[in-house]
Amino acid sequence: VQLQASGGGLVQAGGSLRLSCVASGRTFSLYSVGWFRQAPGKEREFVGAISWSGGSTYYTDSVKGRFTISRDKAKNTVYLQMNSLKPEDTAVYYCAARRAPGEWGYWGQGTQVTVSS
Repeated sequence: VQLQASGGGLVQAGGSLRLSCVASGRTFSLYSVGWFRQAPGKEREFVGAISWSGGSTYYTDSVKGRFTISRDKAKNTVYLQMNSLKPEDTAVYYCAARRAPGEWGYWGQGTQVTVSS
């Protein structure tokens, strides 16, 4: 599985962005997909994930109610809709995939999100 994340950019606080994670591979629909982020000088942190079926989603507390993960199996794409963005959301965002309950073994290249105050 190969992943490519896109959709990052510069946005003002309170604004929205939608990130996309496009995957290659016929079995991608069997993989859970997670979103992670890494801010300068900080460790990478888990943002949220969606199950292989799309029926379950999980979010870290800091983004609950603001971020939504969805997937379009026909397009082999997972989305991260980010609303009410805050300056502390500034980071490089990565998507990753795994066959649960295994490790996040497949990673995209990252896309920069910058939220100005």
